[in-house]
Amino acid sequence: MASAVHPYLTFNGNAEEAFNFYKSVFGGDFMTLQRIKDTPEAANFPAHEQDRVMHVTLPIGKNAVIMASDIIESMGHTLSVGNNFSISVTAESEKEADNIFTGLASGGQATMPMAKSFWGSYFGMLTDKFGVQWMVSYDYPQKS
Repeated sequence: MASAVHPYLTFNGNAEEAFNFYKSVFGGDFMTLQRIKDTPEAANFPAHEQDRVMHVTLPIGKNAVIMASDIIESMGHTLSVGNNFSISVTAESEKEADNIFTGLASGGQATMPMAKSFWGSYFGMLTDKFGVQWMVSYDYPQKS
């Protein structure tokens, strides 16, 4: 069993912009921010790719991080933005869930506003301004 989930996102030259936005929502600092030009293989890449993000890691909770990189076109990489993933974030309160949801929805589109769900969570879904799908929830304490 996995003890944590670390989604990895791929962008077409705007990974740093996206992660600065996520940092504004979650706070904290990047654990890693490495550009192509900072790698031992930098000389093998064209000038227009030197500032692309090779790898970035941002903590978004106690045991969760998100990671990303930009595509490297010179290596034949292409990007197809799709709807085949979501990042699920569990908050520690309704208020925190609302703050995260509101922050991520800025410039994006809420697809399911935050509301109490039939399965015992406070839950909402959205697509942020970068096309990334998110699920935000707060799980109410279970009564025994």
